[in-house]
Amino acid sequence: MSVLEQVVLDEATWRARAAAHEARVDRLVGDHLARRREGLKHPVHDFLFTYYSFRPAQLRRWWPGYGVALAGAGAPVALDDVVARRDLIDGIHALLVATAARAANFGCFGMHEWAMVYRLGESETRHAAYPLRLGLAGTDEVVESHRIACSHFDAYRFFTEPARPLNTISPAAHDRPAFEQPACLHAGMDLYKHAFRLSPLVPSELVADCFELARDIRVLDMRAAPYDLAGLGYEPVRIETPAGKQQYAAAQRGFAERGAPLRQRLVEECERLLAAAS
Repeated sequence: MSVLEQVVLDEATWRARAAAHEARVDRLVGDHLARRREGLKHPVHDFLFTYYSFRPAQLRRWWPGYGVALAGAGAPVALDDVVARRDLIDGIHALLVATAARAANFGCFGMHEWAMVYRLGESETRHAAYPLRLGLAGTDEVVESHRIACSHFDAYRFFTEPARPLNTISPAAHDRPAFEQPACLHAGMDLYKHAFRLSPLVPSELVADCFELARDIRVLDMRAAPYDLAGLGYEPVRIETPAGKQQYAAAQRGFAERGAPLRQRLVEECERLLAAAS
């Protein structure tokens, strides 16, 4: 095992970084916490705290990452912590590298959300409090008239049983590196998952950067979904129309461009940690 050269932050610097991170996270999660106190659900943003297991309090806690010591407080992350998680780091690294190397697909049009409600009754949908924009028959017709090519296992696994055979591929939990591609909205949101799973070995600012990207992507994900969320202020992206497809693909391209440097930063952090653990 090798110990990387340690950086020491003076107390004023690390306290300022910690305070800035906490204030940033407070702005990002404040609305969610207020709704939670009132027992209110939100079909868009709750996903970031239900599907993903990192709690707001964990996101708010600041860490400098491995290889950084804090004047007056020592080194928060030890080499043993890195070594103990080497398999996790290696697996995340392999997935990120494979995803970055694959050609981006801007032709999925968010059909995964439609496949999740295919041939269900409205009371059976994930967000049953909100109607389907096109109704049951119209929603099913959109699914049946499109080529569905979802490459993300954690989206595909929520397809209804009748929708699964309509997908052109069958991604599984064990073969993510063989399918995930950088334009996928869920692969972009999952940068947040990869970042927090590496916490506290990576800087908390990187985790927050990935969370902010996931938060913005989730809005597009649900604007393009079959639900009518106009009452919450979300204008639909009508992917069932040519104009809607163009709008979706353009937004998807923008998120892929935002996600690429974050993915690369995570790759570099993984490589730094693997070098330390070797």
